[in-house]
Amino acid sequence: MNFTLKVLGTASALPTVNRYPSAQVLDVRGRLFLIDCGEGVQMQMRRKGISSLRIENICISHIHGDHLFGLFGLLSTMTLMGRTRHLDIFAPRAFGPVLKFYISYFGEGMKFGIDHHVLSMKEPEKVWESRSTEMLAFPLNHRIETYGFIIREKPPMHNVRKEAISGYGLTLAEIAALKRGEDVIRPAGEDAAPSVANGFRRFSGTSEPLVISNAEAAYVPYTPRSFAYCSDTAPFPELSGWVKGVDLLYHEATFSDEYSEMAEKTHHSTARQAAECALAAGAGKLLIGHYSSRFSDLGILLKEACEVFPATELAQEGMVIEVPLQKF
Repeated sequence: MNFTLKVLGTASALPTVNRYPSAQVLDVRGRLFLIDCGEGVQMQMRRKGISSLRIENICISHIHGDHLFGLFGLLSTMTLMGRTRHLDIFAPRAFGPVLKFYISYFGEGMKFGIDHHVLSMKEPEKVWESRSTEMLAFPLNHRIETYGFIIREKPPMHNVRKEAISGYGLTLAEIAALKRGEDVIRPAGEDAAPSVANGFRRFSGTSEPLVISNAEAAYVPYTPRSFAYCSDTAPFPELSGWVKGVDLLYHEATFSDEYSEMAEKTHHSTARQAAECALAAGAGKLLIGHYSSRFSDLGILLKEACEVFPATELAQEGMVIEVPLQKF
């Protein structure tokens, strides 16, 4: 059950010879989410062996070119390759005319449908889900309407301990309740004298109901994994709470402290501000990116972020990060 992020682009508005504009692919149990679609995205996908036919959802944070200009080429390639699978695109309302323009002028031969899911929420809101995974979108603080995304596994069903099944003589209904994370309560007076089997007390012949606690009889098999994407944005108080506890946080870090006034003016963040958000959120790891082209050496950004949040890494083209599954 993989949970893998592949970084395709880390540049901001001006790409460099070594950096492509914003784009990432998150693979959750074989489902592929393309998050932002900067220029050159399909070339990067080919380098990483990612088929455009496998992309199920595309998330566009906002309608600035460095997050969008790769989409026309990618959709065209999907058409040329004979894609028939439906495509969902999650984007602000302003994306509607862009998509209409593309289909009007370049949609000939398309054999797949596209649904534009309009983002317009004021706080985190679920916008997509499957049996095991869900995606939330939330507003960011940029010059135009912009959204971030959280993609996370749903809590799994609990595993019931075999000793509890035999020790308590659990019924199918009781097992189902424990799997849902519930306690089991047996009415008083059903059995005769108390007995002990496999370390579990089995009785309900007293005047009190028998409570079989979920903590005793079942356990969570693994901890659900989560990823949050925050680009582009200036800092704002609610953000750390919205992404609280995520395993992996991607947060833009366009500028260093030296350019903090420019960051404020353009509604971007410094590396230090990204780290402060990660610290307040209690994130497992911080990945910074969306670098200004003025930084040929990214060491200063990493240094300033690590002073606040040591578990910080620089996003780099071609980087692959696997969020491990923690089993119990």
